[in-house]
Amino acid sequence: MTVEEYNKSVDLYSDNIYRFILKNIKNTHEAEDIVQDTFEKLWVRSSEVSFEKVKSYLFTAAYHTMIDKLRKNKRSTTVDDFESFNISHSDTYSDLNAILNDALKRLPEIQRSVILLRDYEGYAYNEIAEITGLNESQVKVYIYRGRLALKEFIGKIEALI
Repeated sequence: MTVEEYNKSVDLYSDNIYRFILKNIKNTHEAEDIVQDTFEKLWVRSSEVSFEKVKSYLFTAAYHTMIDKLRKNKRSTTVDDFESFNISHSDTYSDLNAILNDALKRLPEIQRSVILLRDYEGYAYNEIAEITGLNESQVKVYIYRGRLALKEFIGKIEALI
């Protein structure tokens, strides 16, 4: 990868990676650090990464860097620690984005990550599997369970309007 291609990849993907990380960890400074670490890793391995594969490499590196930081800070949520979505949103409220963000916060880390990669970033199941290190069927299961939890939390769409 040339310096021009590296700079172009920064311009093309830094905002998307930042949004993805920020949606997961809700800390702007940590998200900025993770994005910077990710591009530093790309710079070190720029001779090994082709420009055609740079997007996948960046999201994979950002995801793994985020997981490492979460583990280091012992903030990761496991499925066993996750409380069930027994609460549903029944009040009338018109800010669907705020409700969805609140529901996403309640998901376990892995479910939130795969849903964000699929629904916000538009990755295919096989690409998400490559980024997260899961197999494709695990990705589908996590997305399905996450969407069910989101649906249960949000409740009926008529209650939101």
